[in-house]
Amino acid sequence: MKLTTRSRYGTRMMLDIAQHGKDGPVRIQDIADRQGVSAKYLEKLIRKLKDVGFVKSKRGPRGGHSLAKPASEIPIGEVVHALEGDGSLVECRSGDKGCTRIRECLTRRLWQEAADAMYDRLNTFTLADLISDAEQCGSSDVEPWSRGGF
Repeated sequence: MKLTTRSRYGTRMMLDIAQHGKDGPVRIQDIADRQGVSAKYLEKLIRKLKDVGFVKSKRGPRGGHSLAKPASEIPIGEVVHALEGDGSLVECRSGDKGCTRIRECLTRRLWQEAADAMYDRLNTFTLADLISDAEQCGSSDVEPWSRGGF
């Protein structure tokens, strides 16, 4: 399975907010500049993350976005799930749409368990874990995920 840019860029955005938001809200344009991602695209993603309670926003000249809870309480799997939707690897998991063989499919359980395993593993990491890993590698000034590696 390939995760979409929603997950990859959304996770990078959340990490950027966690790292740069200690002194106040972070502007989308600043995140876009640091991450090399369109500000319009990040605005779409931030709405989803606000809806699930990971991000809060402040309007005005000193406005921007900040984490709604500590980075240590935001599991990566939940961020990915919020941005990707129902968490399916294949369309049939989400119901009757997309597959006419859902009732007799011998592989449906396999795909369900694979998706569940992926999210379970992603949920073992929080935003704080990834930031700590970067700092331990001596890259606290350079976000490793901004080079396309994550």
